[in-house]
Order: sequence, then structure tokens, then C-alpha cells
Amino acid sequence: MKQLHIYIFLLVPLFIIAQTNAVAINTQHTKTLLTKSAADKDPSISIPILPNELWWGGAVNDGFSMPYQEGFSYNMYGDNKGNQVQPLLISNKGRVLWSEEPFRFSFLKNTIVIDKAKGEILQNKAGKSLKEAFNFASRNYFAADGKMPDEMLFSAPQYNTWIELMYNQNQKDILAYAHAIIDNGFPPGVLMIDDNWQENYGKWDFHPGRFPNPDAMMKELHQLGFKVMLWVCPFVSPDSDVYRDLAKKGLFLKNSKDTNSSIVPWIPPGQPAMIYWWNGASAVLDLSNPAAEKWFKGELNSLMKKYNVDGFKLDAGDFYFYPDNLVSHIPATTPNEQSELFGKIGLDYPLNEYRAMWKMAGKPLAQRLSDKAHNWRDLQMLIPNITGQGLMGYAFSCPDMIGGGEFSSFLNTKTIDQDLIVRSAQIHALMPMMQFSVAPWRILDPEHLNAVKEAVALRKKFTPYIMTLTKEAAKTGQPIVRTMEYEFPNQGFEKVIDQYMLGDKVLIAPVLEKNSQTKSIQLPQGTWKDWTGKIYKGGSKITVKTALTTLPHFEKVSK
Repeated sequence: MKQLHIYIFLLVPLFIIAQTNAVAINTQHTKTLLTKSAADKDPSISIPILPNELWWGGAVNDGFSMPYQEGFSYNMYGDNKGNQVQPLLISNKGRVLWSEEPFRFSFLKNTIVIDKAKGEILQNKAGKSLKEAFNFASRNYFAADGKMPDEMLFSAPQYNTWIELMYNQNQKDILAYAHAIIDNGFPPGVLMIDDNWQENYGKWDFHPGRFPNPDAMMKELHQLGFKVMLWVCPFVSPDSDVYRDLAKKGLFLKNSKDTNSSIVPWIPPGQPAMIYWWNGASAVLDLSNPAAEKWFKGELNSLMKKYNVDGFKLDAGDFYFYPDNLVSHIPATTPNEQSELFGKIGLDYPLNEYRAMWKMAGKPLAQRLSDKAHNWRDLQMLIPNITGQGLMGYAFSCPDMIGGGEFSSFLNTKTIDQDLIVRSAQIHALMPMMQFSVAPWRILDPEHLNAVKEAVALRKKFTPYIMTLTKEAAKTGQPIVRTMEYEFPNQGFEKVIDQYMLGDKVLIAPVLEKNSQTKSIQLPQGTWKDWTGKIYKGGSKITVKTALTTLPHFEKVSK
């Protein structure tokens, strides 16, 4: 929602401490133990890269860099890059690297080096393809549990109030936005009321000045056909009565007893730490304490009971909001583990949305991509990042907000690229979820508005197929949107990131460049039918014309 920045923490900077006494490799049914010597404080593993082998995994926000090239390096401890992270690497040669704990991986010319591992590293040869590698990892490390998030997240467009209202969330304008959705010919769906509906961070009740009658508002939204989510986060404002109460109960992360008082003289050691985030400085719940989890869920349950709220957008939860120099209820709870604990909250609420996550793949959690800017480069990141989500087990995914989630881009309508809005809507239309925020009827001329409506109509046509894939994903863990290499191994698709598969039957090749009049598409082997009914023989490249309303897509007729 809000653009993430590099955060500077009050107290002491976050130091990445990743020392282990031993690191193990498990290849097939054998295990080799690498023990560090006295001179080797950080043992590393060197894994030769096979000829023509390419790798995916790690951080979802690095999807645009996948498959990885020489020189790429990432340490997943304490840094989720604003999105989901999975301690997994899989290759197009069927190999799998997994750990239950974070590690650093670096790609050299012919080698992957793994170091700073916090736990055991497992290596398996699962087959000869990317799909076989994923299936092995899914079955063994993050098996689907048979559940899925609320169906309305997939069956209809979503609408988020952030871009239209920003920090002025209020009853009058929310209702006006909801009515405008219907009046302008868009179908109702999930409506997300974003940040600043509440009295304060941690004081989770409607602000009485901006919401004079939340009961009536909720009733009206439901009558219009919407399900309603509220934005929440794990922070508590320090100048509130809620903070004072929770501090006495010890529900926050605390400063270390040996905190250097000369650095932060106004914060005594052992007191709740203040964490800088995009909206100021707040205390953060220590979810390793069961009492903190119980309190937070109690607040959410109270909103559902009191106002008939349907679900929650659980924002923040990023690793860097939990510096590991702080004191937790369960000693040495890591930043990654705190994020995972925040993720587990959502399991109690089928209507949920997350952006930051550690592990938790195969669970019924809706995972949104990180905030995208209103520009063509970020539009080009949607496909590799969301297919990267799928390869890490996050099947229930949403490609951010249509046109981008940075509110500053929409403050001046003269800076809005109407073509970009249309092309973004087209990409969303044939992905697991489709989320509006900026109101298309406010910023678009009739031609572009009509093109967006055609994208919504196209989604309605494919909704039964999307729902079938979603239900299958809940049972099998299979990605809903898939890289071309996943579905068509060894056909030269390893580095194709401008087209993707919806399930195993529909190929989508969106327009990703401004003023593009044509689109070059690489068709896999087999017979394909395009959106006009024209038949193509696969195994070759084709070029199609792309009018404003055109989203090139093809259905597989035969192998």
C-alpha cells in the first residue's frame, strides 16, 4: 500500500548474526555434515551448477531477477525486501535446496555458495524439471492444507479505498466510493477500508468523528453486495491508553537491559522499544508471547462481532520491524519468526490479505505483491514476481493495485498514464485476484474506461476456470499462475518473463510497453486458439496486433 523505504530503527541498528555450529546437506538419502573449524566461523557450502541449470526462489520481490545470474546474492535473515520470503531454491534440472531457517545464497560463475545458515540445508534431486522440483518441495516442505481464502477474493474484483481517500478514511466517502462502483457498472466484491479508519494504532475501533454510525455503514455496504475488510497492523501508538495497558502486561518487544543509554537516553533499558515505520514510531507486539496474540485476535474478533466486519488486511509484519537486539518473551525469537507468527494470525480469518511473510506457503492466506509504482517498469515486474510467488508455494496471490499502489502518483490527474491503467487492469484480469483502488471512472476518459470494463468482463468469462484452479491449488499446492518454463520445460522458455500460463490451458501475453502496437509471443508446442478464434500451430514465435482493448491470450487446443 504505502511505498516501503529503508527503515532506520530507534535504538541499535539491526545486525545480521548467523552463526551455526554445523551445516548439513541431505542429498537423496545420504547426509554429509560440514563442521566448522576453529578458523572457520561461518561454514559455507559450495554447490556446483549443472550445465544450463537455472534457479528460482528466495524473495518474491526478486522475481524480476529470476532465474538468477552470476553476481546475485541475498541473505534472507532479517530482510524480506517488502514481500514474501521462502527458504527455498529450485532449478530447471529438478534440484531442490531447502531449510527451515534463513540462509544467504550467492551465485558465482559455476557455483552456488550458501553461508550464514541458521539451520540445516537440505538438497534433493527430485527430477529433471522445474515442475518436478516444485512438486517435491511442495509435498515435503509446505504441503497444501486443503483450505483456501474466502472465495470472493477470486470470484469478483476487489476494491481498496487507499488511493481515493488516503488518510482521510471516513464513512461518507467510503459509501460514496462503494455506490460509485455500482453506478459505474462495476460488480461488487471485497471492499478494503484502508489505514486511518481506526481511532489509533492499536486502538481498533472506528474513529467516532469520521464514522458517526459504523453499524449503518456496514449494513449498507453489505446490502450493496460487498464483503468488508479492515486494515490492521501489529503496532501500537505509544501515547495511548492501549499502549499503557499492554506495556504493563509485557506484550511488546523490549529494549535490551544493556542498551547504551547515551544513544537513546529517553528510553530506559527493559522498556518497550520504539520502532520506526512509515507512519512514525510505535511499539510492536511481541507475538512470541501468547498473551499478545490473544489480545490482538480479541480485538479483531470484537470488530467482527460488533460491526459484522468480514475480514482483515494485515499490513506490515516485515522482518526489519523486529530487530534481533530486542528482547522477546521467548528468548532469541528471530525477526523472521516474528513475521511468521504474524502470518499465523490470518489463519483464523478466511478473508485476509498479507504483503510480508516468512514461509507459510500452502496455507489459506492471500498474498499481495509489494507496492508498485505507477510506471511501465513496475508493470513489467508483475509477471515475474507473481509467478515467483507461485514457485514458492504462494498460490493465492494478488498483483498489487491496478495502476500501482503509490498514492502520490495519483494526486495530479495530469500525471496519470491512462494506457498504463488499462494494461494493468488487463494483467490483473487473468490472475488469481484483481484489485482496484484508484477509481477508473474518475481518472479515465470514456475510451480507456471502456477498455477497463472489457478487462473486467473478460475476467468474468474466465472466473469459473480461475475458481477451479484456486480450489485445485488448495488441495495440491499447484501455482495458479505459472512461469512458461514450469509448464513447458526444455522448450527455451527459461528466461521468458513477459508471458505466463493461467493453469495449464491458458497462455497470457499482456502488453507491457507504452504505445506498443504489436506483441511478439512465443507459443509452446501444440495447437493454440487465440481470443478471436484463430488457430495457431505452436513451437514458433508469432506477432499480433494490440489495440487498446486487446489482451493477447490463447487457449491450448491439443498437445
